[in-house]
Amino acid sequence: MRKVIGALLTYGLLFACLMLIVSAAAWAISSSNGSWQSASKAKAGVFVALGGAALTGGALAWANWLLDIGAAL
Repeated sequence: MRKVIGALLTYGLLFACLMLIVSAAAWAISSSNGSWQSASKAKAGVFVALGGAALTGGALAWANWLLDIGAAL
């Protein structure tokens, strides 16, 4: 169970980091071109990706803690 949860959360963290890179690049390109509406949407994507990465990393630690507690019961 630990390996499956760890693998799924690792993929989630990987996709969140890739989303962060893509959103940051879109934010930079749209800001330099003067497309402020696209820049604001890309900025929101950066913040969502940061939140997703933080939640995924926290979920991995929490899942490991719960699995350790469950094994001790």
